[in-house]
Amino acid sequence: MILLGIDPGLQVCGYALVKKELLRQTLIEAGVFRTDGKAALEERLNQIAEDIQTVLAAHKPDVVAVEQLYAHYKHPRTAILMGHARGVILQRAAQSGATVRSYSATRIKKSLTGNGHASKGQMQRAIQTVLDLPSVPEPPDVADAIAVALCCANERKPQYQSVK
Repeated sequence: MILLGIDPGLQVCGYALVKKELLRQTLIEAGVFRTDGKAALEERLNQIAEDIQTVLAAHKPDVVAVEQLYAHYKHPRTAILMGHARGVILQRAAQSGATVRSYSATRIKKSLTGNGHASKGQMQRAIQTVLDLPSVPEPPDVADAIAVALCCANERKPQYQSVK
């Protein structure tokens, strides 16, 4: 099973493709999409849609897992802008035919570390350990996207076929 984890953002959007096998997960590819902060909102959203579509077409993931929005009361505008980016991502994922899942940041952290309030450093080290990476994943947007994919991989039960 191929999982695409996405950390949505309007300026920087992290993505990670993870292959889930019976007892292990393997990182296929991870990176970020960047938009021009000076461009109009609709142009930035279109760029995100095109970038996500490229990954979806190239890898055909079975599941797309996206981090849910977190709104801080001091910065409501940030959540609104992130919502635009997340909406475009969800639409493209649904259009691709993939199953779409959403996870809160607390749930993602708890699935990897056992602590729903783990620090970025703890998350990066957990990802490094689980995937046997030579170093911690960078930048944080990539680490977050990998974490979303791993959370989904941990949740989904393996599907067995009966042998006749």
